[in-house]
Amino acid sequence: MRFPLAPTAKIARHIVKNKLQGNKKFAMVLQLEPLHTCNLTCTGCGRIREYSTSLKDLVPLDQCLAAAAECDAPMISVCGGEPLIYPKIEELVVGLLEQGRLVYICTNGVFMRKKMREYMAVAYSPAMESALGQLLSEKLVTEKEADAIRNADAAARQKVVIRPSQWHYWNVHVDGMEYTHDLIVEREGVFKECVLAIRMAKILGYQVATNTTVYRETQSAELEEMFKFLSSLGVDGHTISPGYDYDAAKKDMVKRLGKDPKDFFLTRDLTRQKFRDIQRWGDMFTLFGTPGYLEFLAGKRELACSAWAVPTYNVRGWKAPCYVMTDGHYKTYSEMLTQVAWDRFGVDEKGCGRDSRCENCMMHSGFEPTAALSGGIRDSWVNFKYNFGSRPPAYVRTPELEKSVFNGVTIGKGHLAEAKATVNKELSGAKSAFARGGNDLPHDHDHAPSSGGGCSSGDTTQRDQLLAKIGATGSTGLKSE
Repeated sequence: MRFPLAPTAKIARHIVKNKLQGNKKFAMVLQLEPLHTCNLTCTGCGRIREYSTSLKDLVPLDQCLAAAAECDAPMISVCGGEPLIYPKIEELVVGLLEQGRLVYICTNGVFMRKKMREYMAVAYSPAMESALGQLLSEKLVTEKEADAIRNADAAARQKVVIRPSQWHYWNVHVDGMEYTHDLIVEREGVFKECVLAIRMAKILGYQVATNTTVYRETQSAELEEMFKFLSSLGVDGHTISPGYDYDAAKKDMVKRLGKDPKDFFLTRDLTRQKFRDIQRWGDMFTLFGTPGYLEFLAGKRELACSAWAVPTYNVRGWKAPCYVMTDGHYKTYSEMLTQVAWDRFGVDEKGCGRDSRCENCMMHSGFEPTAALSGGIRDSWVNFKYNFGSRPPAYVRTPELEKSVFNGVTIGKGHLAEAKATVNKELSGAKSAFARGGNDLPHDHDHAPSSGGGCSSGDTTQRDQLLAKIGATGSTGLKSE
């Protein structure tokens, strides 16, 4: 099977149950944002800017679990912000699993290895030595960390942890190969850490997915090479979605980066050009998307938006009308369902936006549910074949493939390489300035996210000021990112 039987059957039962009950609108996936704090400042992400006044706020654990129960979505995507910063993330995952949900933790990967070491300390027994030996040989844990796992104290062994489960996925954000991804997340070394975390997770028996947003400058050939590499790591599946110019991200692009959103985000026509190979990729890789949605991305059909099927719950309540557009927040899911004028949003049968903000949107969260919920005979049959068909074979990991993917900071060609070379001689504190701005990701992530270094709060002010100073000299031709 392309996808595991138990989760597939669970989702199918949920759809059948609601249709038999006559429910025309119901939740398929809950986007649960327990906080909006993040340790990165990804270009194109408007979330931490839209909620800049509530970055320190948290949704209480019981409130998160109540929201999941209220909308009764079979799948929960725990996002944010960076969800692994949430103080009760382990209790949240355990609580959602106890409710019978399929849980995706949408993470940038920076704190994954720390969380998995905590799991190993709790679950350690001599039977784990084989996996621990492999982790050591591949330098995914240090000797010091291995000793801490073997000799964990009583407090460490009693900690609630995120364990491997068929009902849980690490969903790692990867937007391209090393140079591109580090550029988008605005910090060097993040791609490398993602790869290390994925390798560690697969050795320990976790399920791992990736999510990728495609922008105007994203090259299709690069994405294909990236998916081959991720397949060679044993990644279980991939979500891919076009990036478009929603308000919060667009405003940030102009104000903070001084860039024209038209040079970064995709229009509907450009999306179809970028995704012309998406159906072929569906045969090559385990894409988490229905054939109908892939046809939609490739421009071979139109789909209506079903934003109500993927609701978002965060520190202000139920966000509407969709994951990226905010006209208001509601106290309950049912209140949102009944009070939002859904027919004012999305696109019409010709693909024209009913709201100007919807004009270029073809996002996974809005249109994938439409394809999945289609009751047409043709769609039902194609979906069945796709889900229950054979899984695409994994690609072989080769030195050539790995070399092509690590094309940035690993080989000294990171997006700040020119800046570092320029200031090295003139500014003695340049290296620490870059680190404090969120770059030069360290190998050890045991420190808290606010302690500086690679896991800083995400403030890039120093870095941006430094790059502006270098750019003004004209000595390198460097452009501030």
